[in-house]
Amino acid sequence: MRAAVLRTAELPAPYAGSTPLSLETVPVPEPRAGEVLVGIARASLCHSDLSVINGSRIRPLPMALGHEAAGVVERVGDAVEGVRVGDHVVLVFVPACGSCRACSAGRPALCYRGAESNGSGDLLHGPAVLGTTGGERINHHLGVSAFADYAVVARESVVVIDDDVPFDIAALFGCAALTGIGAVLNTAAVQEGQSVVVFGLGAVGLMAVMAAAQVPGTTVIAVDPLPSKQELGRRCGAQHAGAPEDAAALVQDATDGGADVVIEAVGSTRVMEAGLQLLARGGALVSVGLPHPDQQLTTQALQFAGLGRRLLGSYMGDAVPERDIPAYLDLWRQGRLPVDLLHTDTRPLADLNESLDALAEGRVVRRLFTLD
Repeated sequence: MRAAVLRTAELPAPYAGSTPLSLETVPVPEPRAGEVLVGIARASLCHSDLSVINGSRIRPLPMALGHEAAGVVERVGDAVEGVRVGDHVVLVFVPACGSCRACSAGRPALCYRGAESNGSGDLLHGPAVLGTTGGERINHHLGVSAFADYAVVARESVVVIDDDVPFDIAALFGCAALTGIGAVLNTAAVQEGQSVVVFGLGAVGLMAVMAAAQVPGTTVIAVDPLPSKQELGRRCGAQHAGAPEDAAALVQDATDGGADVVIEAVGSTRVMEAGLQLLARGGALVSVGLPHPDQQLTTQALQFAGLGRRLLGSYMGDAVPERDIPAYLDLWRQGRLPVDLLHTDTRPLADLNESLDALAEGRVVRRLFTLD
């Protein structure tokens, strides 16, 4: 099978020239106990993939990238329940063990064992199964490695969906939807009549805009430097949209004393600092983006106790995938989540390196890749 492998991080842009990803032919791995083999139907490019390539997220190399995808179950290992050959599935980038401290508290997105296996490039139920024909280990990306014809994943990394959901739609629900919608509905728990500002109108930020627009009476403000993204934010449900330098004026005009919730989906501490200043008393900043580990947050400490402001981290939208993916797909069926607006185009897997440039430059929201 083909797999897109990263062997050297922090190569310079443009990536079409430095070609950090190479399509390699590797053996199709067999699923072990607790694992399934999925034929990838659609995989999409996310900023988290780019974060590994540019060094913002340090991962063991070589690594087969890709974590947002949907496909069909081809084989099932021993002791797998609730999944059968032929099932259509969405892949999830945190395989939750179900028994650690976080899972026991109802927060599977923060699973300790899942985080450990993701960080080491292994799978939840054992060491990495990807490798070259010569026996060199290839690490898994977030337990998925979806830029490939097939992926062996833990049973806990898949959610079965109805067969009639198009793969172009389904693929977006494994990362962008869980992260963006979950940040609004789970982490921030946005209430009726509140005001929500979303910084960064990539797929995650636009999913957050859509989610906030579903709450009755909300005022939604979408912020991005690109006019095309601002217009897309309006189409996704924002009543107001503008550039970052306009954010303070937009909030002043549209709210009574500041925003109730600010979603930071950029991965910038500078944006986080600015977002905190836009909050009303008692407001919450939800950090969704992934800043480079060298970035430091500097802000006035008194605002937290003095103004009751909150800074909340949100990983995978604090989602419970088995619960949330079907619920979000129901909203899509009702026409309340126009996720098709995020699908820029579909390309062959060979276009991955050029697509990294397109994503970094804001020319695409979600580019999907077909594997056939």
